[in-house]
Amino acid sequence: MTSDLRRALILAAAKRCFARTGFAGTTTKSIAAAASISEGLLFKHFPTKSALYAEILAEECEADPALCKLLGLTPSTATLVILIRGMVAHFLQASGAPDEEEAQRLRLMVTSHLDDGEFSRLLYDKIGELIGPIFTASLRKAVEAGDATPVGREPLNLFWFAHHTVLLLMLSRLPEVPCLAYGDAPDLERQVCEFVLRGIGLNETVIATHLDRELPPDLMPVQAAESA
Repeated sequence: MTSDLRRALILAAAKRCFARTGFAGTTTKSIAAAASISEGLLFKHFPTKSALYAEILAEECEADPALCKLLGLTPSTATLVILIRGMVAHFLQASGAPDEEEAQRLRLMVTSHLDDGEFSRLLYDKIGELIGPIFTASLRKAVEAGDATPVGREPLNLFWFAHHTVLLLMLSRLPEVPCLAYGDAPDLERQVCEFVLRGIGLNETVIATHLDRELPPDLMPVQAAESA
């Protein structure tokens, strides 16, 4: 069996185990048994359980139709705004009606930050590899077009600042009784988008113009597209 095929079989087995018993309840021993291999062979492909789970989440992101469509867009100001709008919408929808799996992932992220950080580092690496190029290229195009002013010396940091802003927003809204309701603002999603877009350097006219445009259905997160 080739290494790639073995890796795929391990991931498939791990998905079944995580779906059945969650991250905390799943052991590398149970994953190895489900994949009909030894733990030693499992560790040759994935050194830790966190590495295996991060790889599964990254695969799910890559398989998302809206994200695949977005990553295929030409870098531009419009693409940059669509990226931010999609990210904000995803986090707000997840915090508004979090399912058990999404809540578990967020708690795992928080726990990882407070512990050894392994899971978060792995996942951030995957996200950065996937989305970083289209973000930085689109930001560069926005600056060249006069739609944005350069902010700081490391463009990719602006993506992480935006990501962490909405991640913490989601965390505050995760409990059944939110830690912070943000005044129950009816236009919270737009407010967050405006805040983030200003922070990465876009000017007010460009922000207003692009936020007033309807987001294409095939670029919306699944939950938003289904409710539209």
